[in-house]
Amino acid sequence: MSGRDPDYISTASEIARRAGALLMEYFVRGVKTEYKGAGTVDVVTDADRASEKLIVESLRKYFPNHGIVGEEGSRSQSEGECLWYVDPLDGTTNFAHGFPVFCVSMGLARANEVIAGVIFDPTRNELFAAERGSGATLNGERIHVSKIATLGESLLGTGFPSKKRHLNPNIHFYHQLTLKSHGLRRAGSAALDLACVASGRYDGYWEFNLNAWDTSAGVLLVEEAGGKLAHVDGTKFDVAVSRDVLATNGLIHQELMQEMQAIMQGRGLDELPSPVEFARTRQ
Repeated sequence: MSGRDPDYISTASEIARRAGALLMEYFVRGVKTEYKGAGTVDVVTDADRASEKLIVESLRKYFPNHGIVGEEGSRSQSEGECLWYVDPLDGTTNFAHGFPVFCVSMGLARANEVIAGVIFDPTRNELFAAERGSGATLNGERIHVSKIATLGESLLGTGFPSKKRHLNPNIHFYHQLTLKSHGLRRAGSAALDLACVASGRYDGYWEFNLNAWDTSAGVLLVEEAGGKLAHVDGTKFDVAVSRDVLATNGLIHQELMQEMQAIMQGRGLDELPSPVEFARTRQ
């Protein structure tokens, strides 16, 4: 850690671990699930609310002058320049269905620059942490992005929204890039996907329609682990306003970005196979 902010990572890590332990209590015994809006599949659980309450109360205790923006509705203005972006349960749909891929994510921005972040996966007891200028770690050990240099050899990650999926164009990107890469995964947690890029488990990742609480900690992890970030069109990523992200190990960044730009321009697209033809010809 740097000498400038010695308490942020240790304090955030302790809070994230407590929130993760609370989530696991709910996960083991099952949770009550609600829908956020009529006709949607964007769920919220008792665990979301309990985790956010724990995190917000703890942050207000340790950093009373900091602002907080939480996914489940917590909002408080900062008296200074510091603002915490909190996702108390990233991967709610997974959690609600008993699929063990979810995490707690906390990112601290100062003057719109993320300076510290932690992501805790309680199912694997994995704590990812990063402080600007000091590198990224997993359970205290330094992590680095992968050394894969070509898109064709890369394992990529992406995500789809839990609601209004019919309005999201990502199926087209998924289809084209699964043909150009070694493989594509959709795990259901943006924060953990970014952590996978930082730790070299993925070589690249993209997603649309995200929020600052999804990305704040993860983008810092990627940067501090030696990776590269941008919008999918190549423009500069801004944690406060950016709704899409392209994160890579840096080595495949230009190649992946060029492929995404080609998709957006409709160049060289492979057609999806016809399910009718598949049904007719299958043995």
